Amino acid sequence: MNEEKLRFEEADGKSFPGQTYSEVLLKPLFELQKDHLFHAMLAVHSAHTIMLAEQNIIKEVEAEKVLEAIEEIRNMDKADFIYTAAYEDLFFLVESKIGDMIGNDLAGKMHIAKSRNDMGEAMYRIVLREHLQDTIGLAKTLAATLLSQAEYHVETIMPAHTHTQPAQPTTLGHYLVAIYDGLYRDIERLERARTVVNQSPMGAAAITTTGFPISRERMVSLLDFEGLIENSYDAIGAGDYLLEAVQSLISLMTNIGRWVQELLRMASKEVGLLRVSDAYVQISSIMPQKRNPVSLEHSRSLASSALAEGLAVLHMIHNTPYGDINDTEDDLQPHLYKGFKKADRVLKLLNAVMITMEFDKERAHQQARENMITITELADVLARDYDISFRQAHGKAVIVAKRAITLQKELYEIPVELVNEWLEDVSLSEADWQAIIDPVVFVERRSITGGPNPDTVREMIAKRKS
Repeated sequence: MNEEKLRFEEADGKSFPGQTYSEVLLKPLFELQKDHLFHAMLAVHSAHTIMLAEQNIIKEVEAEKVLEAIEEIRNMDKADFIYTAAYEDLFFLVESKIGDMIGNDLAGKMHIAKSRNDMGEAMYRIVLREHLQDTIGLAKTLAATLLSQAEYHVETIMPAHTHTQPAQPTTLGHYLVAIYDGLYRDIERLERARTVVNQSPMGAAAITTTGFPISRERMVSLLDFEGLIENSYDAIGAGDYLLEAVQSLISLMTNIGRWVQELLRMASKEVGLLRVSDAYVQISSIMPQKRNPVSLEHSRSLASSALAEGLAVLHMIHNTPYGDINDTEDDLQPHLYKGFKKADRVLKLLNAVMITMEFDKERAHQQARENMITITELADVLARDYDISFRQAHGKAVIVAKRAITLQKELYEIPVELVNEWLEDVSLSEADWQAIIDPVVFVERRSITGGPNPDTVREMIAKRKS
């Protein structure tokens, strides 16, 4: 005989559930269900009981008693629901408590044509749609703040960057509308995900529906779903609604993380464009001059953490067999809840930062004059007004840029006479040169649809507001 096995079985138990299984799996899952799924479970019980009575599967008086018991459970303190090995999960404990109130036979009737499979999927969908709706609301609030700030800064000149290098002048309003547009596409992804999530699996039962004359369509309306997952195997086995939800979360957090990183660059002392409100910075414990934009730093790290929770969900579904995935979801769901909760924290933090931020307009304007970032306009002017091919005009602009770098001069420090010497066969007017080196003129001339011209940006903002 294996003495070690005997000793272990004597301590852990030989019948279900073993002590290890209870402590490591069943008890944590019980607490998870109690904390997150309790209200959804009772909603499903109530709706299913109403439907059974309407379909004359149970008597009206029986349904009334069941519903009264469910309501009594709903009003109980969740702390009174304590895990014991006598009940596998919260589902069985709730059934037992209802049985204590109205008798086990009647309590059992509320499970006619209902399985823990379709019920579990419905509960998960109800809770997930709530998380999605919360995140959508917060994302829309942030989007409105971005649009409001964009409207205020349509004429705030600043340098745009490509490859992390100063590229061309634009405006803060133009930049913020770009961020807004990306965020709103993520909001649309979240809304599509909510529609995919908000479909009813009820009536699929274990996986092949039931022989009872239930109404699956009635469960859609009773539980505020938007539609029905028609194929019962699909309702229990697919689980792609989880992918839809986490992919929208991952996209949102990835895109936000990119422009938060840009805000941190702007808020650095060296760049000095963005000033985060005192309410959202922390002072160093040893360096009193520091204004650490920790609200942005936490937003960045929380976004990464929320994204990681979403990736965990993707990995847990990957290679899960096609069929009942409730047991996988028991371990998977906490990642969803944590991911969306972290995303909500990011959205709240960023809204506070963006609505209270200050932007150094003078410094941004000066930076838009530096690093020769208006020189694209030299090539454009030569091609547009001096009848020079654009490729030749571009080559002449390159010569001017190289000469300016050699002299270590900004364009506005170079007289037009010297520029004309470099251009050789072209003679720019003083007015043209002054326009070329002016970032305000650069921006105003770019009034094509989607450009940074203030009136063009105002049109974009008005369109988005409507």
